[in-house]
Amino acid sequence: MPPRNDAGRRPRLAGVLRAVAGLAAAGAGLLCVSAPALAAGIPGVTATPAAGGGSNYSVSIQLLLAMTALTLLPAALMTMTAFTRIAVVLGLLRQALGTGNTPSNQILLGLALFLTLFVMAPTGDRVYADAVKPYVDGKLEFEPALAAAARPMRSFMLAQTRSADLMTFARIAGRGPFASTDEVPFTVLAAAYMTSELTTAFHIGFMLFIPFVVIDLVVASVLMSMGMMMLSPMLISLPFKLMLFVLVDGWALVMGSLAASFQVAA
Repeated sequence: MPPRNDAGRRPRLAGVLRAVAGLAAAGAGLLCVSAPALAAGIPGVTATPAAGGGSNYSVSIQLLLAMTALTLLPAALMTMTAFTRIAVVLGLLRQALGTGNTPSNQILLGLALFLTLFVMAPTGDRVYADAVKPYVDGKLEFEPALAAAARPMRSFMLAQTRSADLMTFARIAGRGPFASTDEVPFTVLAAAYMTSELTTAFHIGFMLFIPFVVIDLVVASVLMSMGMMMLSPMLISLPFKLMLFVLVDGWALVMGSLAASFQVAA
């Protein structure tokens, strides 16, 4: 049995943790709507003397905004990262195979989450290096760190967004034309990004459906020609679809193609 290479795993684990920390910081930063209040250094909990000799405790705006940002992090994960495209494609793949609830929703969401971390790792590393680490080390104030964290996320989202979708939402919002991508409001960018991701996911799903639909048509035609009209074609075609998917190493092909479908932000 070969020895375990723990020394090589630690740097990989550290890179993943840095990416997660960077993405969490970027998501929380973009969701904070009151940066000056957070930058003021207000204590999390304040205590004031009470009439009976005790103390009254109150939660400050800083802690309230931090907790609100944490509750909105799942929404940021689904709307600002690669999660949407991956989850939709995996769901369409399961329908194309016709396997019902196999794999289960939990398995598909787990695959989508970890593939999202893989795709977003370079962006997370940039956020960590440009914003999180300087802020923790005291080299940047909160507002400059927030702007530095937003830049890699905006670059990633713009790289995946179609120009037609961006112009559509800019026209609806009454904004534009924009001299540069830095002038695009985040609300316009987020809406255009989600629309582009859904469009791309359905394009990929259509391509995945084609070979399995062909198998269903061939099996249905053979059964009709043999007079077996009472036998469900799905019952016969499912083993052939599974065999085809296994022979072409379908999971590795789909996951690798999904990861490669994201354009690298400049």
